[in-house]
Amino acid sequence: MHALVGTPEARAQTKSVRGHKWESLPERSVVDAGGGFFVSTPEFCFLQMASGLSLARLIQLACELCGTYAQQDCGPAVRREVALSSAAKLRAFVEAAPRVNGRAKALRALDYVVEGAASPTETVLTLLLCLPYRLGGYGIERPQLNYQVNVTNRQRKLADRGYCECDLCWPGSRLAVEYDSALYHLDPERQESDARRRATLVSLGFTVLTVSRMQVMDSGSFNQLARQIANLTGKRLRYVDPGFTRVHLALREELFQGMGGSE
Repeated sequence: MHALVGTPEARAQTKSVRGHKWESLPERSVVDAGGGFFVSTPEFCFLQMASGLSLARLIQLACELCGTYAQQDCGPAVRREVALSSAAKLRAFVEAAPRVNGRAKALRALDYVVEGAASPTETVLTLLLCLPYRLGGYGIERPQLNYQVNVTNRQRKLADRGYCECDLCWPGSRLAVEYDSALYHLDPERQESDARRRATLVSLGFTVLTVSRMQVMDSGSFNQLARQIANLTGKRLRYVDPGFTRVHLALREELFQGMGGSE
């Protein structure tokens, strides 16, 4: 357990407790958990982790806090109804905390956060595609995650539902990318529903790409996928090898470590 204290004298170090001195807490840093305990808010947790995580892992953490999933030490990620925070809330908190270790890195990470991911793999897929070349991504325009495409009354004869939700969507390019998770998509009823949803998107003029876990995990297959998405979104890839590939592979390793065994 990690505990914050106000003075060096109050710092305790035991096998189960490690104390950290933090003299002045920013406003809205903690919430009352009851029983005399206070815990860090999501925004304060993000700032605390900034000094210990790499930039890539910090971006990944911010995406989780701004998404509708929670990773576990073991086992699949847990879905939640609403995000714990938002990019705006995280930025406002960090900006209000001057002279704190990790503050500059935290602000830099927030330049790349994507909101609305429903799974760790959606986050990793988006970061690998969209982070700039220097960080190991392909520099593709950021999609909108779990974007709702509404079916108008005039289009109802083409669809069996009032709207479709896309995992990753570039509305301006009429492109939807769907991730097929082995965890959530093996149920026959779910497979049938997904097939109808994709057919509806196609009938509405969208190009739909289906991405498997193997495509995400295999760097060669992912490179081909990135080129397809870049072409469909009008992005001309200009990275220079072998430098880019080295940075990209390092990014993949970091993000997959941060994802653990989660889908």
